[in-house]
Amino acid sequence: MMKMTSSLETTRAELGLVVAYLNKAEARDKICRAIQYGSKFLSDGQPGTAQNVDKTTSLARKVFRLFKFVNDLHALISPVPKGTPLPLALLGKSKNALLSTFLFLDQIVWLGRTGIYKERAELLGRIALFCWMGSSACTSLVEIGELGRLSASIKKLEKEIGNKDKHHNEEYRAKLKRSNERSLALIKAGMDFVVAFGLLQLAPKKVTPRVTGAFGFASSLISCYQLLPSHPKSKTV
Repeated sequence: MMKMTSSLETTRAELGLVVAYLNKAEARDKICRAIQYGSKFLSDGQPGTAQNVDKTTSLARKVFRLFKFVNDLHALISPVPKGTPLPLALLGKSKNALLSTFLFLDQIVWLGRTGIYKERAELLGRIALFCWMGSSACTSLVEIGELGRLSASIKKLEKEIGNKDKHHNEEYRAKLKRSNERSLALIKAGMDFVVAFGLLQLAPKKVTPRVTGAFGFASSLISCYQLLPSHPKSKTV
């Protein structure tokens, strides 16, 4: 009976995490993004069911992003953390400005696709994608710079710890975790750059819709993983 109760509590806790995850608009958007780019990969730009799923999911996702540009606008006017080198601070602000512009223009694109506003919607769509590509490039450079700073900090800490087991050091584990998170963010930013490049059709023979779909799908899975809620620590008696 005790075992059944314990199993039921575990199941309830796990379902609670799923509910908390799906309650996030951002998480639902990234799941739809995975469906969108997965469909793009399958269709390879050819007419059919997969391409229809790609187009309809792309349009549906734009609703999740309404007024989302405010987030990066707020980050743009917020002060940078103390100790951040000027080049990294400028790159970070450039990323916020470009991403905020992309999300703002994306709303006009949505209005164009729904037939509410038709003037220059295609042109604004291309400008928006260039902004997204630029923000992905800035993100990549920021992550490379921050990884360099973290690496130097970890090496310094290793010298201070000496012969002791560094994995038992809380500060070391925290910095290693941040390093892993930034490495993943760098990979995702690089993938997003390729996706934007593919959507703009700057090299259609090399970056085909299938390549764009593959990178977009992988990037979406990383985003879904990054949004996972932290698992509650099990109590020890």
